[in-house]
This record gives sequence, structure tokens and C-alpha cells, in this order.
Amino acid sequence: MDEVDTNPGLIFDKIDAWLDGLFKLLPNIAVAIVVLVIFWLIAKGVSSLVRRYASKRDRPSLADVGGSLVKWAIVIIGVMLAVTIVAPTISPGDLIAGLGVSSVAIGFAFKDILQNMLAGILILLRQPFEIGDQIVSGGHEGTVERIETRATLIKTYDGRRVVIPNADIYTDSVVVNTAFETRRSEYDIGIGCNDDWDT
Repeated sequence: MDEVDTNPGLIFDKIDAWLDGLFKLLPNIAVAIVVLVIFWLIAKGVSSLVRRYASKRDRPSLADVGGSLVKWAIVIIGVMLAVTIVAPTISPGDLIAGLGVSSVAIGFAFKDILQNMLAGILILLRQPFEIGDQIVSGGHEGTVERIETRATLIKTYDGRRVVIPNADIYTDSVVVNTAFETRRSEYDIGIGCNDDWDT
């Protein structure tokens, strides 16, 4: 039976090579960190601008969602750029191709979540109803409390909260009771045979 040749010198040589590589990458890592910080600050600034613009238009839900989406999109671009700085052999095209393949897998795994998020963005952009409106959707009726990317929260008239997925609201019919200033109401009133009809 052959004995395994253990040479501690080889281990130290390998560690030394790793440390040399790390020290050579230190300037790139420092630049990548600076780029990340710059992109983070840009993302916060653009996000606050989007929130302010949407708030001026009296659309607080769109301000929150739009600001968050813009911020994370800019941060992801910064991370991709930082990765290409640390590892110059990786090109932005390789990262985009990798994101394309992984996004397909993520899309299948989180189909319902992404569907609700897209429906929530479309609801916030088209604004068929606003916070405070009274709506009827999926057999639930109440006042809209909040419109999020995943779901719309309504408060029923008996004091309960109902969370309705945005995909259901976007694909099904929704009755907005407070869309107009005036609304006609119909009531059935029973009149007895012996009652005075004129009265």
C-alpha cells in the first residue's frame, strides 16, 4: 500500500500564492468598494427624487414602490460593475448572460410573486382606484388601506383586514364604489295592501 506523501511546504506555497493574489487584487477591491458606495449614494438620491415626484402627484404608494425599484436597479448595476472591476476576466456581457439564465429559473420558481408584483406596478401606474376608495373585489368589500407590490390591503366595514393578491385584482373585475361624487342607491320598500299608498 502506497503512503500519501504529505509535504507541508506545498501547503504553505499554496497559501503564499493565495495571499499574493489577494494583495494584487487589493487596489481593485478598493476601487470596487468606492464604486459600490458611489452607486449606493446615487441610488438613494434618485430614489428620493422619484418618491418626491410621485408624492407631489399625490401618489404615496407609487412613491414607495417606484423609489424602491429604482434604488435596487441602480444598486444591482453597481454590484455588476464592481464585480467586473475585481475580476477583470468577467465581462458585463457574461454577467448579463448569467442573469438571463438565472432569471428564467427564478421566474419559474417565483412565478406567482413576480406576477403579483407586475400587477401591483400596473395598478399603481394606471391607478384604477386610490387609497381611501371603497371597492368590491373577489367577494370582499371595504376601504383601500394600502397598495403594495404583492397585494392590496382593504379594511372591511366590520373592521377586518383583507389582503387581496394584485394579480386577482388586475385580472378580475373590481367595483369602485367611490369613483364618482354621486351614486344612485336602490332600496326595496314593502307596502302593505291596507296602507295608504299616497302617504
